Amino acid sequence: MSACASTRNDRSSRMWRPPRASGFKRPHSPPPGERRYRVPGADLSASITVFLIAVPMSLGLAVAMDAPLAAGLVSAVIGGVVVGLLGGSPLQVSGPSAGLTVVTAELIQLYGWRTTCAITVGAGLLQILLGSLRAARSALALSPAIVHGTLAGIGAAIALAQLHIVLGGTPQSSALGNALALPDRLGQFSPAAPAIGVLTMALLVLWPRLPGRIGSGLGRLPAALVSVAVATAVAAFAAPDIARVELPSWRSHALPELPHGPLAGLATALFTVVLVASLESLLAAVAVDKLTAGRTAARPTGEASPVPLVERSDLDRELRAQGVANSLAGLLGGLAVSGGAVRSSANVRAGATSRAATVLHGIWVLLATLLLVTALERIPLAALAALVMVVGIQMVDFAHIRDVHRHREFPVYAATISGVLLVGVLEGVAIGVTVAVAVAMHQLARTRITVSERDGRYLVTAHGQLTFLAVPRLSRVLARVPQGAHTTVELEGSFMDHSAYEAIQDWCGTQAALGGQVTISGPSGDGITKSASPAALSCCRPWTPWRNHHCHGRNDSHAVSGSAAPVHLPPGPPGSPSVSVAPSGDEQGAHRLLSGLSSFQRTTAPLVREELARLAAEGQRPSQLFLTCADSCLVTSMITASGPGDLFTVRNVGNLVPPPHAEGTTGTDDSVAAAVEYAVDVLEVESITVCGHSGCEAMRTLLGDPPKAPRAPLWRWLRHGLPSLERMESRHHSWARIAGRLPADSVEQLCLTNVVQQLEHLRAHDSVARGVAGGKLRLHGMYFHVGEAQAYLLTEGAGSVTGPDEVFVRVAPSAAPDPDRLPQIGSRSLLLPGTASGNEPGARSASISPAGPAQEPSRA
Repeated sequence: MSACASTRNDRSSRMWRPPRASGFKRPHSPPPGERRYRVPGADLSASITVFLIAVPMSLGLAVAMDAPLAAGLVSAVIGGVVVGLLGGSPLQVSGPSAGLTVVTAELIQLYGWRTTCAITVGAGLLQILLGSLRAARSALALSPAIVHGTLAGIGAAIALAQLHIVLGGTPQSSALGNALALPDRLGQFSPAAPAIGVLTMALLVLWPRLPGRIGSGLGRLPAALVSVAVATAVAAFAAPDIARVELPSWRSHALPELPHGPLAGLATALFTVVLVASLESLLAAVAVDKLTAGRTAARPTGEASPVPLVERSDLDRELRAQGVANSLAGLLGGLAVSGGAVRSSANVRAGATSRAATVLHGIWVLLATLLLVTALERIPLAALAALVMVVGIQMVDFAHIRDVHRHREFPVYAATISGVLLVGVLEGVAIGVTVAVAVAMHQLARTRITVSERDGRYLVTAHGQLTFLAVPRLSRVLARVPQGAHTTVELEGSFMDHSAYEAIQDWCGTQAALGGQVTISGPSGDGITKSASPAALSCCRPWTPWRNHHCHGRNDSHAVSGSAAPVHLPPGPPGSPSVSVAPSGDEQGAHRLLSGLSSFQRTTAPLVREELARLAAEGQRPSQLFLTCADSCLVTSMITASGPGDLFTVRNVGNLVPPPHAEGTTGTDDSVAAAVEYAVDVLEVESITVCGHSGCEAMRTLLGDPPKAPRAPLWRWLRHGLPSLERMESRHHSWARIAGRLPADSVEQLCLTNVVQQLEHLRAHDSVARGVAGGKLRLHGMYFHVGEAQAYLLTEGAGSVTGPDEVFVRVAPSAAPDPDRLPQIGSRSLLLPGTASGNEPGARSASISPAGPAQEPSRA
């Protein structure tokens, strides 16, 4: 409903500006002279939590990459401050990239540290370019099996490398080398380093799982901080000679130099860094959105909460910010930066509400780097290696393995992991893409074709896509059907190429020449080979058999209920009863709903299942509240061309909004007020539309005699429409009307007036008033003429003696609605949809007469 025009009060609240000397202060504006930025307490505590995780992790990743330890801290500061300020995911925390651990270690061994920094600068510039080209979503177009397989392979390589450091040795240059050298390392290690590593890993795993009330209190301390602190304290007494962190002087901090080496190798390294860092950051941003949505969904409905809703991530902006951070990190001698799932999830769970938590965490890391050097140098390397090893193991997510196995993509996942471990990251991705294409081709060619016979009639069913790969199998099955037999061919797939079409067409021609009859149908059983007759073309195709549909009773192939053939529902789970619907005679109405459900499961559900699964996982985020009548003629998704997750819909008899002052009366129904409050305060919808319609029986009842029982539920509800009736009969309000004509009768007049009056009731609700005053909420009025299938939008005409006219303007069937061309509130001329602007040649305008209708119908 983005094409709706605003109502007059919405405009006045946005356009009116008080004089400077009036002393007027806008709501939520700070007093003059006290404009100070305040950090919420939740952000402050969350920043400290993330800081306590980021310091040991940054040092551990630097150790794992064999890079200068200060480089990890530089990246943590830049990732926190720069990405925190510029990024498109407010709650994501960036820092040294865990996914680039293996890649960076190889680059340092091949080209040296300073050239590696130059590669990081180039990768950052390329990320800025990709973000400017809005390529962030394209980066996620890879199969999830490839993406998660890549990260899992990197995690396994990290764990193998860090295991050598935990055992007191030095990792090899490749994952395969680390695996082959592991038996020798197990026979040479000293007990001190492994003991510290095992202690660190045990605390990392067990600390969040401490039972009881004491465990819930201690669990607030980050497990990474506790494990490293305890390991450091134990090592100080039990193993004083163990290898520890050595932070070099900042005066000896190495900066980048111009890269030198083979151009092909440098280009490969550059694209590998861009690919891994971008994928890790974008996947982390998506994960943060899911965590934030889950936190919002867990909030009690209608309960005020200090935690505000956080906007969804802008992935292109996030990619540009990651590029800026990587460019700065490379220039200042830091590691490559990316968004981290560990740090970001800790930030969300700690209650962060804005990007201030991310920025503050970077500032705390900077202060610790400058002031806590002595304390940091007491940390054992084995503890940091164990911390990074656990992070690597967590990158192999068993939930992802179950998902890819359920979707039959485990070969792609396994091939990607194997390629990353044995060859390299970029090569592993290429292997995964190759296997994914092969699996897709196999599934495309995997078409199951069967033939069965019953009472002399044959049924050929093709499950899957019919391509040239399936033509030999199709021809063999069709050859088993006797010549001249009556045959039905059911095509259950969604695609058929030219070769398969010709094979079926030739066989049909042969059967027809031999006296046979062939019927070809799709998944819904509708014939697809007959030419559509004019009568059939004029007959619409409903989603379900509408009760009063004009196609009923027709005896053609497109009739909805003209066939007496039973409708068989798809089989359920083993052991469940089967259902067969026989739509004949008076039983048609009783079985129509079940038949519609069967049709949905067969045809629509496979198309929308993925989108509904996404909405179920991420939670609803509708941008519109649509309040309309419960009349069965109004199909909101049809008249608004909307789908799942678009509209938060409230329907009742008469599209009524009880005013707030009626809340204390007897028999009040709070459902509408609750829905409005939930939509505005929790879902943060951008607009509310009140939609009336022609021939509303509720308005007809208000105009006629009231029910015989005044205390009946229907009359208690319809009393909220009495202000609309009073408004229509009053001489103090202008007539609500449709532009260009008078209302057809008093019922239509009341239907139009009711939309205007219910908008007034809506503005009286506190949540709506706050949203409109703050410019975050817009109100729209709409009228739908059922007989004409025509929508009208409420705008404001010119003034008259009784005030401004309330005019409903016809919505034209333009191909691409432009909000700038909609009727503006209070304007005397309305730009006709589809015409040029007023300053261009050919522009036309439709004037609204200030006097309103030439003659008003009786108000009686």
